[in-house]
Amino acid sequence: MEIKGLLLDPSSNVPIVILRDLEGTLFLPIWIGVFEANAIAMRLEKASAPRPLTHDLIGSLLERCGATLDRIVISDLQDSTFFATLYLVQGGDELALDARPSDAIALALGAEAPIYVTREVLSKAQAVDLAAQLSDEDAARKWLEELSPEQLGKYTM
Repeated sequence: MEIKGLLLDPSSNVPIVILRDLEGTLFLPIWIGVFEANAIAMRLEKASAPRPLTHDLIGSLLERCGATLDRIVISDLQDSTFFATLYLVQGGDELALDARPSDAIALALGAEAPIYVTREVLSKAQAVDLAAQLSDEDAARKWLEELSPEQLGKYTM
């Protein structure tokens, strides 16, 4: 998956990160917190803060401990809450750590690690298969604004 964009939920003004499969046909919206959206936006824009932000600190800690972020997986959806797993490699061993998807995405962007979503999560979340319907961010924004909450679903951070 890749980040298609960050938008505000038109009804609640809560940030949404939009993930898109690499073929560009499947879209998965995940509601996130404002601070996490800011961290993701900074990573997408290749901007840096004068002092390390939390995700920068975690990346530095991993590096200093000899670990690398191999990949993240949006691994579960329970009671409208998404779960993610960080997969770290250290000394040839793989470590799996539970994380919020928004934190995992920010870390993956900083480490240039791939983002995956399990088929089960895509099914549970009723990811939207838009194929050729969306060609740009304006179309995505228009699509989100026109959907009712029942059509899109509402997930907690």
